Amino acid sequence: MAADRETRRDVPWATARQFAHASAEPTSPVRVPLGEAAGLVLAEDLVAATPLPAFDTSAMDGYAVAGDGPWTIDGSARPGRPWPGERLAAGRAVEISTGAVVPPGAWAVLPVEAADARDGAVAGPGLPRGKHIRVAGEDAPAGARLAPAGTPVGPALLGLAASCGYDELPVRRLPSVMAVVTGDELVHQGLPGPGRVRDALGPLLPALVAGLGGSLDGLAHVPDEPDSALAEALEAAARADVVVVTGSTSVGVTDGLRRLLAERAARWIVDAVASRPGHPALLARPPGGPYVVGLPGNPFAALAAAHTLLGPLLAGLSGRALGVLPQAPLLTPVAAPAGRTRIVPVVWDGPGVRALGGDRPAFLNGAALGDALAAVPHGAEPGQPVPLVLLRG
Repeated sequence: MAADRETRRDVPWATARQFAHASAEPTSPVRVPLGEAAGLVLAEDLVAATPLPAFDTSAMDGYAVAGDGPWTIDGSARPGRPWPGERLAAGRAVEISTGAVVPPGAWAVLPVEAADARDGAVAGPGLPRGKHIRVAGEDAPAGARLAPAGTPVGPALLGLAASCGYDELPVRRLPSVMAVVTGDELVHQGLPGPGRVRDALGPLLPALVAGLGGSLDGLAHVPDEPDSALAEALEAAARADVVVVTGSTSVGVTDGLRRLLAERAARWIVDAVASRPGHPALLARPPGGPYVVGLPGNPFAALAAAHTLLGPLLAGLSGRALGVLPQAPLLTPVAAPAGRTRIVPVVWDGPGVRALGGDRPAFLNGAALGDALAAVPHGAEPGQPVPLVLLRG
């Protein structure tokens, strides 16, 4: 276990994201009504139960015609009210609306704007067979895989599922997260007094966890010492899939999280990240327990670390792919320490991104205004593409 921990210490930023995602065991699948599935992830492939479309349907308002014109009009077909005849004979036409069943025997649909209808007959240009007819199964045959397991459920997928006749969807359960915010210096209301600071992470975490794809089911505040207070909070949070601890992640006298994890023979997934800010971040898992994500106590450092470890972990638990981060040229110079990735807030500026500033570990101003976090490697030059973690949709 010690050798394994050495290989997981001071992990490069991109590798840390991969380790976090790969370590996740997806949550159990559940079936939920369509109205409750948005934002979850398919646990099984979405399959077409019938051909799509299920029947030959008109793509235009006009006349379904058989043979050469002019054609005698012989009734109508509307959505939900098919033409009652058995088969359309040559030289005959049926007035038809978009989406209606095309009568058997029809060759094509003559658009209404190209038709000259009078005295019970209609004339128009000749049409090739099948023109303006959507043939049954042309979008997808029965049994076709329409979306693979792991696809996030959004509005379009919900509409697709409904068109296939689904009332429920098999999805991964939303990962549950419990948060523990440590710090003797924190106050939770009003302006802090001398030597105290206002808790920024307590208000930040619910929206952050939701945005990363989890459900924050509880948040506790504990003092830095004694370690027993943090240990009790970890025990109380053990029913969650993930426990997020802010502060207590470094190696100082008041930082007890690593000691507690070592006492519990936790498996180290990431023991510190080669990044600035967010270096003390960690990810571990005690035997039989929840994943433990340790975030620095400084707010911007915690935010950067959460996008490094917590986001990929929640994606893996939800069955989502980690995905490839978008890249854009960084238009402003940003110095990154040797062997470290520097995380800075950026905004879009034409085809590239521009660093905002306001990115000191305890300051959230840049992140509050930024479109993304840029992961800048050592030696990056202005104009060089850099990976982006998007902060806005």
